[in-house]
Amino acid sequence: MIDGDKIDELANQLNNLMPTPLRSASDDLKSNLRAVVQGWFDRLDLVTREEFDAQKAVLARTREKLEALTARLDELDQSSD
Repeated sequence: MIDGDKIDELANQLNNLMPTPLRSASDDLKSNLRAVVQGWFDRLDLVTREEFDAQKAVLARTREKLEALTARLDELDQSSD
């Protein structure tokens, strides 16, 4: 899930890019922009940095185990010849 503060910040930046007459309805516009931005991110199926880092660590451990098992298998193959 994307940080709500970042979404608010992006919605505010988009609001500031709007023409002045549209900015007069600022609160309503910001609310709608926030919903649109949140929808964009939801459709992108993004993960948090913490989730990414956790999966990266799991992958690294799995890779180490695979390399160790491959080396062990090679040793067993060599000794059976």
